[in-house]
Amino acid sequence: MNQTEFNKAFAKLTGRQQEVLLKFLQGQKDADVAKELHITQDTVRRHIANICREFGLSEPGDAGYSHRSDLVTLFVKYRPELLTASESSPAFTGTKVLLSYYRNQEPDQELVTELDNVLRDKGYDVFPANASLRMAKDGLRQIYTALNTCDYLLLLLSPVSACSEMVTEEVGLAKRIQSSRDDRKPLIIPIRINCPLSLLNHDLRGYLQKMPQIEWRSHDDTPATIQQVLQLVGASFDGDRGENRSRVAGYEPSKIISPYAATPQHPPQPVAEPELPRGQVELASAFYIERPGIDERCYEAIAKPGALIRIKAPRQMGKTSLMARVLHRAAGCGYRTVPLSFQLADSKVFTDLEQFLRWFCVNVALQLELPDRLGEYWNNIFGSKVACKSYFERYLLANASSPLALGLDEVDAIFRYPELAADFLAMLRAWHEEAKNRDIWKKLRLVVVHSTEVYVPMDINQSPFNVGLPIELPEFQAAQVEDLANRHGLAWGNLEVKKLMGMLGGHPYLVRLALYHIARSEITLEQLLQTAPTDAGLYSDHLRRHLWNLERHSELATALKKVVDANAPVQLASMQGFKLQSMGLVNLQGNYVTPRCDLYRQYFRVRLSSN
Repeated sequence: MNQTEFNKAFAKLTGRQQEVLLKFLQGQKDADVAKELHITQDTVRRHIANICREFGLSEPGDAGYSHRSDLVTLFVKYRPELLTASESSPAFTGTKVLLSYYRNQEPDQELVTELDNVLRDKGYDVFPANASLRMAKDGLRQIYTALNTCDYLLLLLSPVSACSEMVTEEVGLAKRIQSSRDDRKPLIIPIRINCPLSLLNHDLRGYLQKMPQIEWRSHDDTPATIQQVLQLVGASFDGDRGENRSRVAGYEPSKIISPYAATPQHPPQPVAEPELPRGQVELASAFYIERPGIDERCYEAIAKPGALIRIKAPRQMGKTSLMARVLHRAAGCGYRTVPLSFQLADSKVFTDLEQFLRWFCVNVALQLELPDRLGEYWNNIFGSKVACKSYFERYLLANASSPLALGLDEVDAIFRYPELAADFLAMLRAWHEEAKNRDIWKKLRLVVVHSTEVYVPMDINQSPFNVGLPIELPEFQAAQVEDLANRHGLAWGNLEVKKLMGMLGGHPYLVRLALYHIARSEITLEQLLQTAPTDAGLYSDHLRRHLWNLERHSELATALKKVVDANAPVQLASMQGFKLQSMGLVNLQGNYVTPRCDLYRQYFRVRLSSN
């Protein structure tokens, strides 16, 4: 949408729609808007859904609530002044810097204070986002608005924040906003505070893998760090690519680090030092728990010509960890391996099929350490899908005797672009079928990883989701939780396992996080259970990330409230159920939905009560 189209759509809004829109853009919740305008919350949601359709963000019959973040981004681009009128929103007047840090402790606080003072003295508008703001009422909305309107995101990464789900969510959102804006802002400036690259969680490693970074090791580095920041915010850059940044004194591009764990140099030990969960479980980790029958089936399948393995599970269930191990097994068989996360692609990549397929081909070649030869092998005369097939057939597959195992992670990212998704998925299915008749396609082995149901309309004969090996990752059982506790050096039996699972179920990430902190004697099991469903507990960061996403998609918040308030399974619209399941918040049986675990039931029953 261009400025003219935006203006026409805005002019079509009714007076009531404009009233609702303005209050929404200023960060008010549906309940508050309804109260001020003397209408119901359902009416507010209906107005916003209709507004989304007016701006071309959804189609008739589509639940337009899920497009609220797109609506905010659109107004950031064409009418940003409407987002800053609220008293609770950051009132920016000049160049805007969002200063993101996680804790009010040294050495973080001293550096934050000096950066804040210097930037303000130089005339910059600074909006500090710390742990206190993330916990405050309407704090998440303020951060969201600031991200949409700022010029720079100054990201301080300590060993604590490098593992934070909330910080990672902020960086991911900043990247999405950046790709949607013509000025490629906010520009991200990471400062690692005594934080080696290895401490970054899986998603952060992916987001920052090509981005230059400032490294702070001691107070002696503070003057140089401030000088580097001042030079950076005064320069003109092309997104986060670092062409101009590398010319700043003392500011060097970081190594390109794969978000996927490297090949282990030694076998894991049966009991090891507790390991803080940071996304993918490292290949050499002692804390990876195999699912009986699942891992071996995947290892057997990847060795078969033309293999297609489909791994589906909600977030934080271990999909990426399993994919990494499948690719590692393939590498051990002499195969070339490429892990590729669709989550890390700019949103503009998904707006055009040819652009997406060229991005896909170039990234696979890059990870194979092959030169980009699109100019030589890409012939678009018969269409982009044929050109992509030709690039693989004539270049990526033809010039090597060994098979290629290709792991496609976060495939859900393309589902919101139905036409592109249908074409791409049909292409994967065609490649899989080619392997039945042509030797060259027998070299390709595919691992497709996704979190939610595939709701893209497709011909059953073109879908890759009804062929190959389907894998759905279950939660841990009691025996697996006890095994994991023992690996942490905890002499647990049935009683302790039952207590923990009574709160967390068999959620792999939540269980591992609990065992890590208990094993380090930072908290007892009883203390954890007492505080877990509160903002003062161990899971506050995890729960606030979910709450932030729910606040950005109010129809999902409403649906989840219905689920947690009920004492029996409830029915939801299928799309709502799929989305909540992909977020990892609910269990889904048909259209009947229950909370994923008692932690979510207790926390969201309280936090969603005012919505």
